[in-house]
Amino acid sequence: MTELPQWIAAKLPAGARHPGLAIARLGDERKLAKGGFALSSPAFAAGEELDPCFTAKEEDAVAPPLEWSAPPPGAQEIVIIAEDASSEAAEPQCHWLVWGLPGQKGKLLEGETPPRAGKNAKGNSEWLLPNPPLGVTRHYVFQAFATELPLTTMPGATREDIVKAIEGQVTACALLHAPFTGTPEDDGLADEDF
Repeated sequence: MTELPQWIAAKLPAGARHPGLAIARLGDERKLAKGGFALSSPAFAAGEELDPCFTAKEEDAVAPPLEWSAPPPGAQEIVIIAEDASSEAAEPQCHWLVWGLPGQKGKLLEGETPPRAGKNAKGNSEWLLPNPPLGVTRHYVFQAFATELPLTTMPGATREDIVKAIEGQVTACALLHAPFTGTPEDDGLADEDF
């Protein structure tokens, strides 16, 4: 497995440096935070643990809220890809795939249904609830991409479909990292590790 480029690795802790992250393929050092483009969440700071209300540890869990600043001029769309960077597979597990967001400053509210969503690692179009085993910490990397052309991809597309559709079209990118450690509170999904 190749290493994650240094321009991304410097922004992430060791456990979150999966070389297959979408940003490693779609971005570069000049595009990271270009024009001040940034991704954040009102629910957690960069590097701060996800609240269980966004994981499989709580019954009514939902997707976390995200906010992004204005991308560089000319951006047509914002695409968000959230991945488990602790995965040992060649590609990190896709937890959320969202597009159809206007190419401007914006946000997704907690649990909000996005305009368009693609298939996560389980094959459905929802936020895949993190569910690491008890005591195991996994690292989730939220990545935002501003594109110079709007996507024509239909809902239900895969991660690879979206990556191919925006490859060469990304004008700016940003990332946000949040770990989550498996806790004893469990809703019976312990046999599924995400």
